[in-house]
Amino acid sequence: MKTNYLLPHKYKILGWILFIIGIIYGLVFAYSGYDYEPIQIKVLSIFNEGLLHGNDLRLFEIIETGISSELASIAIIVGGLIVGFSKEKIEDEFIYKLRKDSLVWAIIFNYFILTLTIIFIYDLSFFHVLIYNMFTPLLFFIIRFNFLKLKSKSHEE
Repeated sequence: MKTNYLLPHKYKILGWILFIIGIIYGLVFAYSGYDYEPIQIKVLSIFNEGLLHGNDLRLFEIIETGISSELASIAIIVGGLIVGFSKEKIEDEFIYKLRKDSLVWAIIFNYFILTLTIIFIYDLSFFHVLIYNMFTPLLFFIIRFNFLKLKSKSHEE
């Protein structure tokens, strides 16, 4: 079976490291009230506040800001994609089906949860839900795929 979109299996460990570090640091950052910014650098901002705060629209500026949340987000996304889309040691039709089914399940489950939060959560709490929702499809996919792999291995024994 030809799967051009999958990375070699050797990248899975790197993916797990990035994913776990990103999640841990993201949680630390969130529970600190988003105030913990140890890395301050100048960055290019293509869109900066402007319309949202009643100020003039500012495009393509160099600003100084903390990038901790951005680094954690990138680590979660890149690590999650590497974990989710690296080949297994034995990549066969069954694993392909588990991967596909897990991906479909994760998307449906994610949007079901998002729909419930749209109905029942408001104000700044909803904004936090949207931030976490950037990562939940990957997280649900990885959890479901690995759960089904473990479940299938236990049924083989």
